[in-house]
Amino acid sequence: MQTFTVRRPAVHSAHGLVAAQNRHAAEAGAAVLSRGGNAMDAAIVTALVLSTVEPWLSGIGGGGFLVHADGRTGATETLDFNVRAPAGIDPADYPLTDAQTGNWFAWPSVVGDRNVSGYGAICVPGAIAGFAAALERHGTLSWEEALQPAIEHAERGLEIDWFAALCIAIEMAGIARDPVLAALLLDNGHAPKAGADTRRFKPMVQKAALLRRLATSGARDFYEGETARMLAVDLAAGGSAIRPGDLAAYDVTWAPPLTGRYRDFDIAAIPGLSGGPSFLDAAVRLASGPLSRETTPAQRALLYASAIREAYATRLTTLGHAATPQAGCTSHVSVVDRDGTMVSLTNTLLSRFGAKVALPNAGIIMNNGMMWFDPRPGQPNSIAAGQKPLANMCPLVLSQDGRPVLAIGAAGGRTIFPTVLQLISGIADLGLSLEEAFHRPRIDASTPRIKIDARAEPDVAATVATAFPVEIVEDTLYPVNFSIPSAVMTSSAGGFIGMAHPTSAWAAVVAATA
Repeated sequence: MQTFTVRRPAVHSAHGLVAAQNRHAAEAGAAVLSRGGNAMDAAIVTALVLSTVEPWLSGIGGGGFLVHADGRTGATETLDFNVRAPAGIDPADYPLTDAQTGNWFAWPSVVGDRNVSGYGAICVPGAIAGFAAALERHGTLSWEEALQPAIEHAERGLEIDWFAALCIAIEMAGIARDPVLAALLLDNGHAPKAGADTRRFKPMVQKAALLRRLATSGARDFYEGETARMLAVDLAAGGSAIRPGDLAAYDVTWAPPLTGRYRDFDIAAIPGLSGGPSFLDAAVRLASGPLSRETTPAQRALLYASAIREAYATRLTTLGHAATPQAGCTSHVSVVDRDGTMVSLTNTLLSRFGAKVALPNAGIIMNNGMMWFDPRPGQPNSIAAGQKPLANMCPLVLSQDGRPVLAIGAAGGRTIFPTVLQLISGIADLGLSLEEAFHRPRIDASTPRIKIDARAEPDVAATVATAFPVEIVEDTLYPVNFSIPSAVMTSSAGGFIGMAHPTSAWAAVVAATA
């Protein structure tokens, strides 16, 4: 057996950075910074390009969250543009296969997986509304300007290399069930193959046309205009419960951040139905324990596992749209501009390729937001008309002395906040650099069996196993056992540094040139 060590160096810049899961998207965002745009401009352009160049993870058919922190004033606020269940949804349409199997970590299945794939899994998307609102409030680019790089990528077509071919092949069976999605991604019914040289796949003609229409007519056309009418026709024909009124009623929510503190950092997280409350819960538990620089890696892993597991016990049994106040697959973008303003933005379709549905006329891949609801009735996060589900996304901005110093987040569903917690602990507790923190082996405690990175010290698994069942796994491209983080940070030497997940094939940090 061969063992390879993969390292990705941190990227430094005095002018700003964009860290994202795809090099084309990061380059588009960094180009905006180089032309004088700010962090929000770059974040939105990056997210829009991601929806085209990596359509299996995020897109305008999904939703998300962002945190914005002003580098000059320190003022911080959040934007919720997550997906929402249609007003006409009926929980009875999602019967359980076995109502007795649900627990903290494994909700019961729904008959036919109606909440996972197909038109019944789709929620009202919020990405377009969110991106436009973010630009209007904090950007300098026009909506039309922000869309241009994504339009160009859609017209050019999806780039097929070995990684894109792998991502499509993994979901081949699900893709093939939807004729529109199959026509968009497959070669005569088969997964595309990457040759010796990268090649271009067929252009995304319908998506490019939709984006051009939105550039001309404005973002609200997606919800109330000609685009909305086209979406509603496609959705109704496929059997979705989404109606024109659901699209017209959609709006975003600006709010102050949920705040907390870990060691010397003030933390700004997304309030409400996100990974933010659970992250802060776990951080409080970790901070109250004996963790220090003298703690061994094995004991540190056990402390992480305990804090994360306890936070998850609270999360999956008490949090949701019906909870009291006491109670994936994704793309993440981290940006800092020359003024030190930071944006941490997470956008998702939920599962890989979302509901595995592409709308016939719109040409966009849709989310499977119904999967985020607990399918059991009577729970805080049960399926309910017009409600938002409990999401795993956890974009964060950390500050010191009233100024943002770290924007961080990750993709990877339930593994997101456990990863972000360990990265921040590495910096705050162990004095690691951002680069060192990103290369340190992690655990994941978001499922019944604690996953231990095979690169961890030999006694880590044995120590964690004294309290929890464990499984030793590799940090592979597929399956994704640990989430895919990206971050930008102020540097003590001046300027900024950025990191993307070391083993992610397309992830990149790109520096502004001026």
